[in-house]
Amino acid sequence: MKPGLQFRLNQQLTLTPQLQQAIRLLQLSQLELEAELRQIAEGNPLLEFEEEAAPGETEEETFAAAPAEAPTVDHDVDDGADWGEPDAPAEAPIDFSLSGTGAGSGSRGDEDFEPQNAAPETLQEHLLWQLNLTPLGTRQRLIATIIIDALNADGYLAEGIDGVLAALPADLDASVDEVEAVRRQLQRFDPTGIASLDLRDCLRVQLEQFDPATPQRELAMQIVAGELELLARNDVARLARKLRTSEEDVAAAALLIRSLDPRPGAALDATPVEYVAPDVYAYKEGTRWKVSLNPDCQPRLGLNQHYCSLIAQARGEDASWMRGQLQEARWLIKSLESRAETLLKVADAIVRRQSAFLDYGPEAMHPLVLREVAEEVGMHESTISRVTTRKYIHTPRGTFELKYFFSSGVSTEDGGGASATAIQAMIKKLIDAEDPRKPLSDQALAEELNRKGIQVARRTVAKYREALRIPSSSERQRAG
Repeated sequence: MKPGLQFRLNQQLTLTPQLQQAIRLLQLSQLELEAELRQIAEGNPLLEFEEEAAPGETEEETFAAAPAEAPTVDHDVDDGADWGEPDAPAEAPIDFSLSGTGAGSGSRGDEDFEPQNAAPETLQEHLLWQLNLTPLGTRQRLIATIIIDALNADGYLAEGIDGVLAALPADLDASVDEVEAVRRQLQRFDPTGIASLDLRDCLRVQLEQFDPATPQRELAMQIVAGELELLARNDVARLARKLRTSEEDVAAAALLIRSLDPRPGAALDATPVEYVAPDVYAYKEGTRWKVSLNPDCQPRLGLNQHYCSLIAQARGEDASWMRGQLQEARWLIKSLESRAETLLKVADAIVRRQSAFLDYGPEAMHPLVLREVAEEVGMHESTISRVTTRKYIHTPRGTFELKYFFSSGVSTEDGGGASATAIQAMIKKLIDAEDPRKPLSDQALAEELNRKGIQVARRTVAKYREALRIPSSSERQRAG
């Protein structure tokens, strides 16, 4: 071998057009899927919907994604590929308890009568556009893309640096410092404060963008760094004493802080309003919970037999084109079958894992992460992420997005775990039963949970309380 000449073998997933189509269909919501299929069918005469089928067409010629009765789940069905892309992390609501509002806080119809509106720009699209204009190396650009994809609707990196590291390719061998450097650069994109880890981080980076000569900027940064709780209570006098300044200066600093945007991503939330119909039903048969697909929400797409019969008579380019359309139609139907099977398998796995929730309510929710379901059904975590986003299940306790059933957990005295959803339900129950004249502090709530065997710190209780949009004890007392 000549000096300097090296050979290296790589294993890489090739995204064929068929696999790309399957991935796309899997991540679409019910309404988006219907619109997508209508558009595809308009351009392919070999496809037709069931209601458009010719009389006498057999059932085998029409694709029906689910029977009206609950099907048997076949756990040996493969989803066709390991799609190996990073997970979309679960979004966690961010509550800004300060009293200020902050600075940033369809189908095509008759063109003669209905305005044609441009599709709204999403937060991720807005950030990726800026990223494309920013000079970055290949490694940094990949890290930035993963961070942008992981942001929740408020613009926060809820999964933290560890979540980004877990989503990066292993051979990249990125360090915490490298990811943190890219994150800090993204924080200065528009809107400022994006990709922050928490509220303090978000407000701090926005204050840093002010001219250093801005009145009370430094005092505002001190308050954000360590005294947000006092500010939330509007305890100006105590703030002035702790920071050894006048109440007038504190009031001016508070006004500056309240001009900031605690949810920088919310202004670019372009999620359209959807009327939710469940994709899956959960029902109890005897002592067991079972699932079935909602037959009314599964597209019934089949081959147009009239056009299929013309293929044999066609010649030349017409025959070649029609055979290509037939192949594409079969790929699409196969992708729809795979989508339905995958949705059913994942829903069944979730329902079996969370049967206690269905029986007893939110306090019985178990900790559950994407990896556990992925391992059980033999799919990649990114597949589970796609199939649980904007897909809904109807249960006797209500209709929920499938991703609702995933949450991290904390340890319990008996060595088990309690999910964040269960702990939130316990906190809400304790607060609902408290004496309004003496509301429970976060420390008191933590101690009460500890007595119940849930090992949870005061800061964790505060985080869960804020996620529930419940004010602090001092604010509840004033409201009472």
